[in-house]
Amino acid sequence: MSTPSPLDPPPIIVSTHDARRLEALLAAPGAADADVVEALEAELARAELREPDAIGPDVVTMNSQLRCIDETSGAMHELRLVYPRDAGAAPGNVSVLAPVGAALLGLSVGQSIDWPLPGGRTTRLRVDRVLDQPEAHGRAD
Repeated sequence: MSTPSPLDPPPIIVSTHDARRLEALLAAPGAADADVVEALEAELARAELREPDAIGPDVVTMNSQLRCIDETSGAMHELRLVYPRDAGAAPGNVSVLAPVGAALLGLSVGQSIDWPLPGGRTTRLRVDRVLDQPEAHGRAD
């Protein structure tokens, strides 16, 4: 068994329900920017798929509300990972087809991602807490 490199992306967990819906979304013509589609397809390909009732409450799934910390600035952000149609419905909604949304899918509390910023800079976001998750309440939104 090999030890993951620090450069390897963190392991992710995705519900079978979310995977099916996301695969259908990605198959639609003109779903999103080709780079984001490719990134999300790569995330789904490496994900550990679990039935919704086997997802821990600390995992970011579709329609989860989470708190993350910008490890560079210390700023806290509350976000909800949503499907594109819901991205503008409320402040803090982030589409799974946005680069940060695709990267947050399947992360667990304590895991981090690098988030590109304007001007070629990046910051690191760490999932601090999953505040609300459909699977934790027996829902598969």
